[in-house]
Amino acid sequence: MNWQVKLLVVLLAAFGALDLYLALLWSPPEAQMGDLVRIMYFHVASAWTAMLAFSVAFVTAVLYVIFRQIKWDVISVSSVEIGLVYTSITLVTGMLWAKPIWNTWWTWDPRLTTTLILWFLFIGYTLLRGTVSGLERRALVSSIYAIVAFADVPVIHLSVKLWRSIHPDLITDSGFQMPGSMAFTLMFGFVVFLLVYVLLLYMRAKSEFLRLRLFQLRQASRALSRDERGGM
Repeated sequence: MNWQVKLLVVLLAAFGALDLYLALLWSPPEAQMGDLVRIMYFHVASAWTAMLAFSVAFVTAVLYVIFRQIKWDVISVSSVEIGLVYTSITLVTGMLWAKPIWNTWWTWDPRLTTTLILWFLFIGYTLLRGTVSGLERRALVSSIYAIVAFADVPVIHLSVKLWRSIHPDLITDSGFQMPGSMAFTLMFGFVVFLLVYVLLLYMRAKSEFLRLRLFQLRQASRALSRDERGGM
């Protein structure tokens, strides 16, 4: 781990502690929900970061299909895996908020349902990669699948407008529907979650590049051994 990454980890630890202070102590309770609103800061930040992660996966999948460079597939799969983690956080925190507010852990609200579908779609992406042999073929099939699965992301964004939904819409055409202190806490939390995503993406992609390099070296070693045996 180089010094830049170590510095980022230290800064993220400080920002994370500040984010907890803002979300749990500094930000005021909401008039109707009271302190339950504090779950929102983590729920919304994780949801936004998940959508960003899948957007990065979509763009890099398109780039792989066009240029057939393995680096784009590496970034795509790394971003998908991180996006799944953030989506899981989104679903769990959403259920924790829904139980006391809606009196149920889950309701088939359009936004909740389309988010769950997205989670299943990209779980399918990870399972698909394990069934396809060949480095280039796996990358191509996975990229095409990621491009198709991404179609659910804009559906999630538009779900509260396309269908009747009870899910709160925090940002409308007129801006944030909350006091300034709450909006600041929400955006600060998103920045922290975003920086964590960037760090995780760097570390996961680097690990995948090293794994691929090791695979290529093993393949080259086996090919060399076969050539040596054939020449004897």
